[in-house]
Parts: sequence; structure tokens; C-alpha cells
Amino acid sequence: MNPLTLLAGALCALVGPPGAGKSTFARTHFKPTEIVSSDFCRALVADDENDQSASADAFDLLHHIADKRMERGRRTVIDATNLRSPDRPWLLTRARHWQRPLVAVLFDVPLATVQAQNTSRTRVVPDHVVREFYDLLPTVDQLHKEGWETVHLASTITPAPARGLRTVPKGGAR
Repeated sequence: MNPLTLLAGALCALVGPPGAGKSTFARTHFKPTEIVSSDFCRALVADDENDQSASADAFDLLHHIADKRMERGRRTVIDATNLRSPDRPWLLTRARHWQRPLVAVLFDVPLATVQAQNTSRTRVVPDHVVREFYDLLPTVDQLHKEGWETVHLASTITPAPARGLRTVPKGGAR
């Protein structure tokens, strides 16, 4: 197990199906202001994070917030499935534009675990949707080929006691 280490100003995309534990992971490892959540953006534009008809507007807002945070050099954590096109390409393009380090955390959780966790959520996603998203999971090699500089498997990250994230200055460890 390893601690999660991010360069200052990094863009970190959480990649995994609904119910994989992305939001819990984000709340454990990052400050609330660093997390840009598609569910929260959906709630902002439609007063309901479950309103899938608001997804296009929610992602417009998510992209705007992420872009502004990267422009300012702030750590930006994208809490969304990041499994469908054009989710990751947009993030890669904007992070490169702002010259931000790119990190992906891949939620390598077995399907049975994802399904069990999904049923205990306040917002249960239909099982066929969970399976569809699960089938879209990229491999570490695929993420590297896309251009993600660093890819962590969520299963290998040390549980964080009170935001156990280690920040490294932009120039790297000294």
C-alpha cells in the first residue's frame, strides 16, 4: 500500500463505475473545495443529483469549475465516472493547456463489490447501468496511452487518516 502523492496543482480524475467508492475516496483524501463532483453539479443546476436530464448542464458546470481551478493552479479532483467519451479527453486537453500534472485513480473494484456497494447508497443506480459502466473500465496501460502521467490503483492506496494526501511541490520532491 502506498500513500497518495500529488504534485501541487495536479488534475486528478477518479475513474470507476457508480458504487465503486469514488466519492467516499474523494471525501477521505481531499479537501471539499478540491472536489468537483458531477452529482453535486447536477444538484446545483437541477436541485436533484439524480436528475439525469440535467447531466449536460451539470457537465458544462463541472468543466467550467475545473477549468477555473486549473487556471489558478489549484488541485482539482474530478469525482465522476470518467468512463465515457469525451470525459477523459477533455480533462487531458484542459490540463495540458494549463500545464497541470495529470493523475488518474482507477477504481479496480470487483463487479460484485461494486454491485453490493451500489445497493447501500442513497442513490442506487440500476444494475444494468452499473454493469455497462463497469465494462467501460480502462486498464492502467490504456490510461497511460491516453496521456495520463500517473495512474494509481485505488486498491493500492493507503487509507488516509484525516486527508492523508501528500502534496509535492510542482518541481517534485526535494
